[in-house]
Amino acid sequence: MFKKLKGVEYFDFEEDFVEKNIRCIPMIVRFKMDAAGIKLKLSEWSLFSKEERIQLATKACSNLAEAEIYHSYLSGLIKKYTDDEATSLGINKSPEWNELNKVPFLLEEKAEEFNWKIGLNKWQTLTDLQRFALLKLCRPGHENKNFPKAMKEFNLINEN
Repeated sequence: MFKKLKGVEYFDFEEDFVEKNIRCIPMIVRFKMDAAGIKLKLSEWSLFSKEERIQLATKACSNLAEAEIYHSYLSGLIKKYTDDEATSLGINKSPEWNELNKVPFLLEEKAEEFNWKIGLNKWQTLTDLQRFALLKLCRPGHENKNFPKAMKEFNLINEN
């Protein structure tokens, strides 16, 4: 559903849990939710139609006006399907994925568990969504099984 969408950055490591059985919300949607300051539960996501999920993946959300529209659209979907109000979240004005002068400590620490090192030059060449995904995948409490897959997909393994 998402892999072939024009203009949507989508990762191979997501295919097993997004495409086949919708067990997770795609990174592109999670990225936009953070930008729009809104929380979406997997139980809510699972209620949305295929077309609505595609809208959430493709809808613009790269500036304040677009983020407000995205927030409103997603809030409306949550209300429509659950009759509950959406949970708003604070928007981080300086997210770690946007810091290009250093590799975040949490990511370095996770990579070290596999005896890997992420060089600053590689970190800087990643897209915003790739950096966002790596930070989501290395968080404590996250399943983390896709972290090695993402590292390989982003050509980050065994850099010295």
